[in-house]
Amino acid sequence: MRYEVEVKLGADFLRVEGHIIYAGLKQRPEGGRANIELINKLARHFKVPPSHIKIVSGFKSRRKIIEIVGIK
Repeated sequence: MRYEVEVKLGADFLRVEGHIIYAGLKQRPEGGRANIELINKLARHFKVPPSHIKIVSGFKSRRKIIEIVGIK
């Protein structure tokens, strides 16, 4: 399943509205740390391993497309 993700830095929240996810991340986007935090946060929310979540586009953007396998 694919979702659009909008990231806000300096906050800590996760809200899913249809196929759009709004995520607040504490980590700074240096060395991919914010992307790792996003993947781990999504894995906990959807109850899947982090390896089942892939950033399809937007690695260096606040707007991303992610794909999650293993959920219905």
